[in-house]
Amino acid sequence: MDRIEAMRVFVAALDEGSLAAAGRKLGRSPAAVSRAIASLEQHVGVELIHRTTRSLRLSEAGERYAAACRRILVDLEEADLVVLGERSAPRGTLTITAPPISGEEILRPVIDAFLDAFPAVAVNLLLLDRHASLVEEGIDVALRVGQLPDSSMLAVKVGGGVRRVVAAAPRYLAEHPRIEEPSDLVRHRIVTTTHFGHDIWVFPPASPGGSARSVQFKPRLVVNSVRAALAAAVAGVGVTRLYTYHVAERVLDGSLRLLLRDAEPPPLPVHLVTPQGRTATPKVRAFLDFAAPRLRAEFARLSADAEALASDHATIRG
Repeated sequence: MDRIEAMRVFVAALDEGSLAAAGRKLGRSPAAVSRAIASLEQHVGVELIHRTTRSLRLSEAGERYAAACRRILVDLEEADLVVLGERSAPRGTLTITAPPISGEEILRPVIDAFLDAFPAVAVNLLLLDRHASLVEEGIDVALRVGQLPDSSMLAVKVGGGVRRVVAAAPRYLAEHPRIEEPSDLVRHRIVTTTHFGHDIWVFPPASPGGSARSVQFKPRLVVNSVRAALAAAVAGVGVTRLYTYHVAERVLDGSLRLLLRDAEPPPLPVHLVTPQGRTATPKVRAFLDFAAPRLRAEFARLSADAEALASDHATIRG
């Protein structure tokens, strides 16, 4: 077995979670899968996978090697597709990542329609509460909310009205001190997420030319899931900070009230991001062309809903 094919077997074993599952996917016996991985380990001179009867666990060297294998396999697929020419039909597997809620509720319906329109393309959607490394993890496209760092990535803007808002349940607010300015938050129970500011929230200056206002606190509850933070806030556990589209439904039905509207940071942009050169593959180019206008329309609608949240019945100062 050549090294490229052994890499495919290695990556399949990681994705499927076991040698037997990888064998079923590839039409090979578990012994053949094991031999392929052993050949790679012999070639590089280190153990790549710690094997047990129930699971596979990458060694430290195996983690680095797996990332390199994914990059190589993606590059090979891209090379094959580019050779087919500009007029070739999109085909193959498209790997996309997005934050969980925006991925489930905003991006996934667009993907559903894309799959109907392009039957030769399959999609692997990764819903992650972190910014994955697109090149290292072999990802074609990412939906990113927030300012983008300078990089070699190609970014297509699809939205610009996502706001970070502070919210709490009416019953919590009825039992705790008023919240009229950011500094009041230090007297409150805070529910935060690991990616929205673990123990500090930053607000814009109170006046032009002033300094940003940083509020440091000891959170009462820290979670790594937006849904968990939202549920805790609705249950009256404390005050949380999320994006407008996370809380919109709960604000409109009265389960949450928005706070500190005058202290909201500027709205954040939303982009589809892909590594430079990846648009040469028909599947990526087709997805960007298909998804961008649909996402712009959806984020425009969400921005309009966010403005509706500013109405008197949906807001509270404390």
